[in-house]
Formats: sequence, structure tokens, C-alpha cells
Amino acid sequence: MRAPKTQAGPPNPTPAPAVALLEAVREDLSAVLLPLALADVEQARQDTRNAVAQLDDYILPRYRSLDAPLLAVVGGSTGAGKSTLVNALVGHPVTRSGAIRPTTRQPILLHHPADAGWFEGHRVLPTLNRIRGTVSTDPVPASRAGATPDAEAISSLVLVSDQAVPQGIALLDAPDVDSISDDNRRLAGQLLAAADLWVFVTTANRYADAVPWKLLLDASSRDIMVAVVLDRVPAEAEVEVSADLRALLQKEGLGDAGLFIVPETDLDHLGMLPTNAVEPLRRWLQDLAADAAGRSEIARRTLNGTVKALAGRVGTVAHAVHGQERAAATLRADAEAAYRSAGTRILDATKDGALLRGEVLARWQDFVGTGEFFRALEQNIGRLRDRVGAFFRGEPTPAVRVEAAIETGLQAVILDEAANAGEETDQRWRSDPAGRELLGTDDLSGTSPGFAEVAAAEIRAWQAGLMELIRTEGQGKRTQARWLSFGINGLGAALMIVVFSMTAGLTGLEIGVAGGTAVVGQRLLEAVFGEDAVRRLAQTARDDLHARCQRLLQAEQQKFLQRLPEGGADTGRILTDHAAALARLADKA
Repeated sequence: MRAPKTQAGPPNPTPAPAVALLEAVREDLSAVLLPLALADVEQARQDTRNAVAQLDDYILPRYRSLDAPLLAVVGGSTGAGKSTLVNALVGHPVTRSGAIRPTTRQPILLHHPADAGWFEGHRVLPTLNRIRGTVSTDPVPASRAGATPDAEAISSLVLVSDQAVPQGIALLDAPDVDSISDDNRRLAGQLLAAADLWVFVTTANRYADAVPWKLLLDASSRDIMVAVVLDRVPAEAEVEVSADLRALLQKEGLGDAGLFIVPETDLDHLGMLPTNAVEPLRRWLQDLAADAAGRSEIARRTLNGTVKALAGRVGTVAHAVHGQERAAATLRADAEAAYRSAGTRILDATKDGALLRGEVLARWQDFVGTGEFFRALEQNIGRLRDRVGAFFRGEPTPAVRVEAAIETGLQAVILDEAANAGEETDQRWRSDPAGRELLGTDDLSGTSPGFAEVAAAEIRAWQAGLMELIRTEGQGKRTQARWLSFGINGLGAALMIVVFSMTAGLTGLEIGVAGGTAVVGQRLLEAVFGEDAVRRLAQTARDDLHARCQRLLQAEQQKFLQRLPEGGADTGRILTDHAAALARLADKA
């Protein structure tokens, strides 16, 4: 293979449909929020971040540049000797090693000068800044001097050009996978996820540690090529330890991993291992670098395995998104059910005669007069019209008082039921971990500030609309004189009474009192408009009142619903489809 000679590397034909799919997956994953506090949500959030990072750091760059040099990440446990091994592979100190932990502050990427164009840009690991390092023969290389950890250092990648690195393979000295520094551990995981192959360094004392093995199993799931370096092995323990390690590798599906033994030996004054201690590993890397077809096969194998693992991870995220969607739907349904029930109870109260009790009944009786008025009703409608008409042409205040009493009574019902719905929704949400986190310390039970005023205004608007119904209905030539004689407010009060007594909800004495008053109102209206028109007016008025109450409650429930996360209902399905498409892509490779 001819080495790249330009800054960004030579153009390489890429499978466009695959790249388009991966870009779509990346875009949709980056939009996933998972805001609800469900079980295992933190792991799902981390899986999402890791998937996006791996697409950016490795999968998309490798698909776009299949001929780029292999990236061999040297990783392992604290004190395993990674930096010392890298120094030995190139024959001189290029990375910092020592007893103070953590020693690897910034990752160093060693590459052949002819491969510089592949790494100086942000083709791989685009989130890491590039720093040009220099080779030094000092125990503490100039490229690493003063390595005090800070945010900028952790987010930087030191590039070192060295003729000793075989062309076609770059070596990346990563931080400890079990570092005491959280930033170092995260960075180590990010670098390993961007590797084409992994040189795992461990020691005779620590080769069975849990943390590195977790990463080895991840490598196995990606089908990545792994070379295991067993460092500082006493001569007398080499056979036993290497056999045990090989058995562990075989058990975990890494039986084809190369195993290289570095014997326990003294370092020279520069902290360097003897050249022959790492010769087998150096030759192995040189042979890989010299085999263009072999390098391509390794890149494709790792890429295919990584895409396959990504399909599983995207499927897991899709499952988490579906869980979020179901949880949000449950919380939404709880709120809507509570306020819908409140609406039903308000509607029942407006049609079963309940509002004809108390103040409303008293004001209506003031309006129509005493028992003498009811006896007049039993005679004939003409005399009723004359009597009530005379009453209406006098002081209209009693009709207005009926309206005010109805407003007060209806408002009380609406406020009470809205408060009940708020309390019920608050209780339901607090019994759910996701709802409890959304509510936090806020108390949304009861009604919102200002709701009473909004409800009163809506009732007055309903009453005004009802008056307009009467005015419109009375415009006919045959009825105009009649409704003018009774007055719009009086007819409106009568219609409200009829609206609130359309079904038999009263018992005992109430039937004779409130029920009788409703009959008075209905007969009065029929005298003006006719029986069919009265039924139509009452139904229209009730429908309008019901619609207004529903709008009030729907607006009130928004104090809960607005806390639910926004997002398309198809996110989970889209990610599920992506997972299936990625699995097919991996199978085709």
C-alpha cells in the first residue's frame, strides 16, 4: 500500500449507503435525552453517549478512510508498564514512566512521519486537541515535561512523529484503565473504543484484575484484534502464569489473542527495557505494518465487529427510549384521566339540579315571587306571561342576582373539582419515581394561582353567550314582542335554571321547590319561544358550558403535562429500525 502524502490522507472510495446510515444513527442518537428517572436510566444515558462518541471517534472515520493506518492503543492497568513498553518498542524514551500515579497525563500518539497526514487533522478522535510533541532522550521527555493534569491537558492528544514506528501502524499510549483519576479512566475508555487493535499490558500479579477484563470482554464483543503483553514475569513463574492467562483468554472468547511475555528485568539509566525483551512484539507489529492486505483485513474485521456491537447498543437505547415513552404516556394518562373525571363531575352537577339549591334557589324564588306565582302557573300561560312580563318591566335586579348566584355556585363546583383533580394527579405522579422527580419539591395539588379568576371570567362569558342566544332566537317577527316584554336578563335567568335541571336529580322537598321552579322557567320560555326552541336553546347552552369547562380543565392540567419531556413519539421506533439496519450492515461485511 502506498503511504498517504497529503495532510488529510488520500481519498478512498467509501460505501456511501453505509456512511449515510451511520450518519443518520449518529444524528438520532445525539438527540436522545432520556430525562425520566427510570430504572437503569443512567446506564442507558452512558450507552447513548458512548455510542455517539464511538461513531465520531472510530466508526465514521474508519468507514470514510478504510486505507488509513491502523491505530494500536496500548492500554492496561495502573503500573503495568505501558509507557515503558512503548519506549522499548521505539528504542528511546518518548513517554513518561515512573512510580507516581497516574503517570500518563496526556495520551501520546506515535506515528511514522509519512503517516502524519492521517492524524494531524481531526479524522479520528475529533474531540481531542492536537499538540505536536518532540522526541527526547531525557528520562522525562520534553513532550511530557510539567505534566500537571488540567482540563486542557486531558482533552489533548500529543502527536509524536518517529521513524522507529512502522509505517502503517500508529501506537497510542493511553491512560490507565483503572486510574484513580476519573478523567483518565474516561479517556482510556474513549481511546480504546477508537482502536483498530489493542495491545493490552498487564503483569504477573494483576492479570486477573476485574477492570481490565471488563474492557477485554468489550473488545471481544467488537471482534477487535488483541495482543496481550504479560509484563515483569519472573522466570520461575512464566510457564504457570502464562498457561493460566491463556486459559482465561480462551474461556472469555479471546483464545486467538497474541500473548507476549516480557520477563522481569532491570531498567537502564533512561528507564529503558533491554531491546530483546520486546523483540517478539516489535516484530509482530512490523509484520502487520508490512502486510497491506492484512492491515485492511484487521481494519474491516474490527469495523464490522464494532458496527455489530453498536447495533446491540442502539437496540438497548431504543428499549430505554420506549420505556421513557411508556412512562411519559402513563403520567400523561394519569393527569388527563383525573381532569377528565373532574369534567364529568362538573357536567353532572350542572344537569342534576344540584346547583338549584342554596343561594341560586333563593335568588330564583326572589325573582319569580312567592307561592302565589306557582298557583298562577296552574291556570293559563297567558296570565303567567302578563304577570311575569310586568315583573320584568320593573326592577331587573332580581334577574341579575340569579346570574350572580349561578356564577358563584358554578365557580365553586369548578374550583372544587379542579382542586380534586390536581390533588389526585399530584398523588399519582408522586407514587411514580419518574413523576416524583419531575415534580421535585413543587406542590401542584389544588388549583393554579389565578385559576379562580379565570374560571369566573369563563362563566361570565358563558352567561353572555347565553344571552346572545336568546337575543338571536327572539329576532323573529312572531316572538319579538314577547321576549321584549320579558327582558333578556329575565329570560336568560330562566334558561340557566332550565339548563341546570334537565334531569331528575332532586329528592323529597327539593322536587317541590327547586324542581317546581325549573318548571316555571321552562314554561315561561316556552311561552316566548315554543317548546322545541327551548329544548334546543338549553342543549346549546349546556354544550357551550361543557366545552368551556373542558377548556378550563385542559389548561389547568398543563401545569403537569408541560413537565413531561418533549420528543417525537417515533424516536424509539426509529432507533429500533436503526439497530436492525446496523445488524444487517454488519452481516453483509
